[in-house]
Amino acid sequence: MSAKKASAAAQMTLAEVLFTQGFGTRRICVGLVAAGAVRIGGEVHDDPGEAVATAGLVFEVDGIAWPYRQSAVVMLHKPVGYECSQRPRHHPSVLSLLPPPLRQRGVQPVGRLDEDTTGLLLLTDDGALIHRLTSPKWHVGKVYKVTAKHPIDDTQLQRLTDGVVLDDDPAPVRAVAVQRTGERTLALTLAEGRYHQVKRMIAAVGNRCEALHRSAFGAIELPADLRPGEWRWVDGEV
Repeated sequence: MSAKKASAAAQMTLAEVLFTQGFGTRRICVGLVAAGAVRIGGEVHDDPGEAVATAGLVFEVDGIAWPYRQSAVVMLHKPVGYECSQRPRHHPSVLSLLPPPLRQRGVQPVGRLDEDTTGLLLLTDDGALIHRLTSPKWHVGKVYKVTAKHPIDDTQLQRLTDGVVLDDDPAPVRAVAVQRTGERTLALTLAEGRYHQVKRMIAAVGNRCEALHRSAFGAIELPADLRPGEWRWVDGEV
């Protein structure tokens, strides 16, 4: 790409910036800019057709700062009682915990957590990224903290490592890593994501999962200061 084309590709009109970031229809975004609701560097920019550079752009809409992101990737500390669905059946959707611009631009969960499972949930509007993070061939590890009903013995740990057979597939499923963290708690790393897999694996070794929390997804760990129901942008490589 020539320098001239690269420069053009790095700019767009201010109204188009708002539109790509999920602030409404094109007409609504033009109206927001024209009404003086948009600031850059603390100054009002009220020309919808103004060309702005998108690299490193942080703008404000009605006093709320928003960084320009070509693709949205966020992490959410999922609390109990939320469904990972755009059309929830029994509980609120995790999407209701995100601000309207993220919902408007179509972010969706990368995989699912049950309504009673807590912890790290990634959401994005990048379809290729969703495929890479969820496809079994990429072996992206996910770490779960399990609280079991009964004490966990060495035999159960070994069976989880060697592989157990679930009722819907004769091929055994194995944990990538298993570490006992307490009498009834363990950290379980999986590289695939079947329906209720952790709970079913724990049941298959003769125990029961009483609580389940995902602490890491690939290289991303749930920050200690991200409280249940809060979200944060994911920076860097995912």
